[in-house]
Formats: sequence, structure tokens, C-alpha cells
Amino acid sequence: MKIRFALLAALILCLSACSTTRVLQPGQYRLKSNKVKVTNAPQFSTSQITPYIKQQVSSGWSPLMSIYNWQTPGSDDFISRFARKVGVAPVVYNASLLPSSIENIDKHLVYLGYYNSQIATRVDTVKRNVVVNYEIELGRRYRIDSVFYSIPDDGDFRQEFYADTASSLVRPGIYLSESLLEQESARGAAYFRDLGYYDFNKSFYTFVADTLNHADSTILEYRIERFSRNAGEATAKPLRKYTIGDVRISRSANIPFRDKVLTDLNTVKPGQIYSESEINKTYTRLSQLKLFNSIRMELEPQDSQRVSCDIRLSESRQRGFKVQLEASSNSSGLIGISPQLSFFHKNLFHGGEWLNLGFSGNFQTMIGNRDVHSTEFSAASSLSFPRILGIPNRVFRSAYIPRTEISLSGSYQDRSEYKRSIASLSLGLVGNLNKELYYSITPFQFKYVNVAADPAFILQLIEKDNLYLLRTFESHVDAGVGVSLQYITNTDIVPKTPYHYIKLSLNSSGNVLSLFKNSFRYDEDLRERVVLGVPFSQYVRGELTLGRTLRFGRNDNQALAMRLLAGAGFAYGNSSALPFEQQFYVGGSNSLRGWQIRSIGPGFANASQYFTIPSQTGDLRLEANLEYRFPLFWKLEGALFAEAGNIWMLSHSAFPEWDDEWEFFHFSDFYKSLAADWGLGLRVNLDFILLRLDAGVKVHDPSRPEGQRWIGSDQWLQRNGFAIHFGVGYPF
Repeated sequence: MKIRFALLAALILCLSACSTTRVLQPGQYRLKSNKVKVTNAPQFSTSQITPYIKQQVSSGWSPLMSIYNWQTPGSDDFISRFARKVGVAPVVYNASLLPSSIENIDKHLVYLGYYNSQIATRVDTVKRNVVVNYEIELGRRYRIDSVFYSIPDDGDFRQEFYADTASSLVRPGIYLSESLLEQESARGAAYFRDLGYYDFNKSFYTFVADTLNHADSTILEYRIERFSRNAGEATAKPLRKYTIGDVRISRSANIPFRDKVLTDLNTVKPGQIYSESEINKTYTRLSQLKLFNSIRMELEPQDSQRVSCDIRLSESRQRGFKVQLEASSNSSGLIGISPQLSFFHKNLFHGGEWLNLGFSGNFQTMIGNRDVHSTEFSAASSLSFPRILGIPNRVFRSAYIPRTEISLSGSYQDRSEYKRSIASLSLGLVGNLNKELYYSITPFQFKYVNVAADPAFILQLIEKDNLYLLRTFESHVDAGVGVSLQYITNTDIVPKTPYHYIKLSLNSSGNVLSLFKNSFRYDEDLRERVVLGVPFSQYVRGELTLGRTLRFGRNDNQALAMRLLAGAGFAYGNSSALPFEQQFYVGGSNSLRGWQIRSIGPGFANASQYFTIPSQTGDLRLEANLEYRFPLFWKLEGALFAEAGNIWMLSHSAFPEWDDEWEFFHFSDFYKSLAADWGLGLRVNLDFILLRLDAGVKVHDPSRPEGQRWIGSDQWLQRNGFAIHFGVGYPF
């Protein structure tokens, strides 16, 4: 085993050490890097300058640049073709581009407000590699000393302009720059278009600065002018407000749709003052239906005082299927497959109602041992209405309308230790507060869980005095409320830009039922109140996820994804333990990928002796994930990841006899019980979908005896040393 890893390490070292300049022609040099230094302002971010350098360095992965040099120049043999296809070509340094880079940088510094900057360059050559150094001394900046306004007296315009000056970006004390003036022009033009000035735009703004008679400050004249040209002569035109004239909504006849729904969503009404925000609001409302391929808001002057609005909606596919598959295996021979099939209809009752039907399964078995198996089937349906039931959309003035969602689902799980059936019903509201902040409020969620445990399994728990685990596997009613918030800056299936997200979910169960507990029968054996013949659960549960993905390299083709996750649940009142389906677990294709799902923890505990297939759960979860993503060739991408986390039990006063302290969370030494892994991934990125294969190996296993928890490379490919996962989409 050590020989294999030595060979692998040698291969990687060889790839990294290979020359990246071998294919260069005589007299050519490889541009290795551009270095930018600002001498008189160390705090100045050089990232504002580097994009304006004319010749950028190659951002390819170093071994791939070496692979490119495997080819024989001018040859068309297999190795050469492969090297050109897979490898990354070195950037040949071009000295003639240096003056234009200096010019670009100088222009951008002027745009930022630095005048007469000094830019010096130095080219360092080491063998056939070039490093270009840019040393910059930022030029003078001018503060705005005073602002004088020249504003036309057309109707209410002057009064409205001065009412907005408190929001102006241009004011005394601010450094003058073209960037600042451009931002102010865009802000002000949008403000006036909201007040009815339909044709108001940035070109109406003129700024004249006097810096000649002032050492470090300037007097700025702020003008608003509107001109039209006839026969080459410019004449001033008055600024006037417009009202909305005719409003027409047209759509494809192939989409059956109730016109009243569109009318209630449309906030652009004849006779009202023109407002660009109102136009955008209607666009956002119609977009949320997700029923039309394109929405065009066509505005045309109807006369000198009115603007007509034509809303054109194009058709799109109303129904379809989605298929997803996840699979995993580990070195012990345990394999798992999770297929999913869903059907959607986006216009069920011809009013933008969404119907979703989903069917999924989870099958686990041990190769060579049919007695080790787990089978799970589930079906889920949801019906979403584009409104709050009973309240018309015309009542709401926001751009984002809540949707009412009714969900019904059922599942059946068959394992050697137990059989479990779950029926769920919920009613709630989902929607956006803005384009990045999503919410879900579920004031009613009901779940009936029926568990038929194997008598031998129950007897074993009783003999071992594991009353906590026994309580998690009892039939129960789960009735409560739930709230979730999600802030995310990119919702694409395969994101291509930097983004970050925050997810928070809170659930509470049994509190309303507990108000009427004296009306329910008290079961002496269970020591709990029962509803529908089974106890009702009472608990609180919360989960928080923080994630961020950075992008860098040429065309942002590399990424660094990070995630932190924390969750906790606490049972109280009528419950002495969290229901099994509400407990936390780690491992699997979207968690610690060195382990199978549910095969770690809690704490330092070994895999439970009560289950043939691991089912490790806990009341508390902490996890951190880091993944570097990089391009390979064609549609293939690579990944290198490292992860750490675990689950733990929280203190349970209901079970004072519990002496398994190694399962509990202790702040002083919890870090010792963190599981850790690292691994490699291969992805096929088809833009609309991403398929991935990840292989993770264990680095730190807290279930091992103390002193043996760190796992050396010679054990990574041994039994229980690694796991392989197949999935769809990024893991986080």
C-alpha cells in the first residue's frame, strides 16, 4: 500500500515539476505573473487595477500547464493531441502590450479620482519566465469644497430636485471622481423616472469642476439640462411628467390562463403617474409565476403626456419530469442507492397553480449478506397557489406575493429492526421578501408516525437499559409550527459566479397540544399524554447553515466553496427524547464523504450494536466543509475537499442512569471527537446539470481507541477506510 501512495505522490510531483516552457519558440518567454504595488497607499486594493493589465497570466492548474508541454511541436500524434486538448497553454509574453497596459491603468485611476499618477514597470526574467512588476504612485485627489446647482424651473421639477439633495452622492467633503459622478447620474435618473419623468436619463446630467485655483479641493457645478437637436442645433426642451395611458396584456393562446389573475398581479393602471418602480414591480410579480419564457414590458409615448404599456407574455413548458440519483459505497461492502422521480405542472387550474408529485426510494444492502438491508419508499405531493387563499392579489402592493402551499406525503421504511410508516400534512406560506431573501412559514404541520419494532430489537434495548433509544422508536403524533429563512445571492442549478448564503430553520412541536394536555389520556406505562392512541411529541429544533463560494482564475473557472453547519434539538414536556426522524446525522454524499450516511457518532461512540446498517443519530450537529473546484478538460471538473464534524447527545435529565458519557457534548473537549476526512472528486458539468463522483478517505475517526484515531495513508484503502459517492449537483 505504501508503494502505491509513493508512486502516486511521485506522479503528482513529476507533473508539477515538468517544464511549462518547453514548447516555446526561440526568443519567446512565458508570462509567469503580474505584480502590482502601490507605493504611497499600501491600503489601496490592487484588485482594482489588475483587470486593466492588457496581458493576463494563465490561470490553469499547474500540472495541466505541464501536460501541455508533453506534445511535440508540429506533431499530430496521439500524445500531442491529448496534451493540446487537456493541457493549458503558457501565455507568451508580449512586450508590445506593456504601453497599452500602462495607459489602461492610468485611465482607470483617473476614473477613480487619482490624477497624474506615476506608473513604472520592471520586467524580471528568470530563465524563460517573465514577471512584470507595476509600481504605482497614486496621483492627487481633490475633495469637493462646494456644490452649485443649475436646475431648470419646469413645473415641480426644481422643487423635487432640491427635496432629493439629501440623498445625493455628490456633496462637500467627498473626493471627486468620474466614478462618483456616474453613480450619481444613474441614481438621480432612476429617482426622477419614479416621479413620472418617463424619458429622464443619465445624459441630462452635466458636471463642471474648477480645480485650477484650489490646491486640493474643487468647486463643482451640478447641472440638469435636456436638449434636442434639429438641423444640428441644440434646443432646450421642458421636463414634464407622464401618466399611464393604454395598458394591454397579450399572451399566447396556447397557454390557457384566467385573465383575472394577470389583472390582479398587474400594478400598472391607466391614469396613474408613470413610475419605473411600478413597471418593475409588475414584471417581478409576473416572473414569480414561472410560467412564461419571457415577459416584455413595452413602453411607448402615446402623446406628449401619456405612455402606453404593452405587456407581452410568451409561452413556456407547463409540465415535465425530473430524475435524480444518488449512490454510495464504502470499503466494508455496504452500498446504497437513492433514486428520485418528480412530476411538475405549473398551471394546474389555469391560474399559475403549481403541482409537484415526487416519488423516491432508498435502498441499502451489504454485498454478500442479504440479511443486511434497508428499504424505503416515499411519495410526496404539494399544491401551491400564487396568493394567500381568500385574499386577492390586488390587495398587496409589494412586488413579491406570498404563495399558499398545501403538502401531503407518506413514507414506508422496512429494516430488520423495525418497520415505520409516516403520514404528513402541512399548510403554509412561502415567498420572497426580496430577490435574495426567501421565507417559509408553516403554522400547521401534522405528522403521524407508526413504528412496528421487532420484539428482539425492543428486548435488546430493554436489557441494555437504553430507554432513550427505546423512546425514539415509539409511535407518536408530531403537530407544530415551522419557520425557515434563506438568504442566497445565486440560485442557479450550476452557479458560475461567487455567491453566499445563510439558511435558518426553526421547528416547534406539541406546544399547542400541551395547552390541552389535561383533556388527553395519560398512559401510565409510557408516562406520556396520548393523542389518537399514541403520545404527542414536544420539542424545539433549529438548524443554521452558512456558506460561501469564491471564484477566481481565468474567466472565474476555479472556485473555493466553504460551509459551516450547526443544528440542535431538545425534547421536553410530554417527550423525553427527540423523535428519531428529527434527530441529526452526518456522513453521505452531501456531508462527510469519507463515511456512509448515518455512520458516525454520537461523540466517541462506536457504531451501534442494535442496527445491522448504521443509524447513528444525535441531538446536536456541527460540521465544516471546504472544497476546491477546478477545470480539467471538456466538460470535466476536478475537486479536492476536506471536512470535519460529528453529532452528539445533549444532557437528558429523564435518563439519569445513562452512563455513556462518550456520546455527550462537552464544550471543553468536543474537538477531540470531531471526525475528519479528505478526498477527490470528478464532475461532469453540462451547465443545466452537474453529475459528480466523490471518493473520501478517513483521516480522524473518533470511534477508535485513543491513540489510534489518526489514520495513516497506509490504511486509507483498507476495509472501512474510504467511501465513494455518486450524486447530482454540488454537495453544498
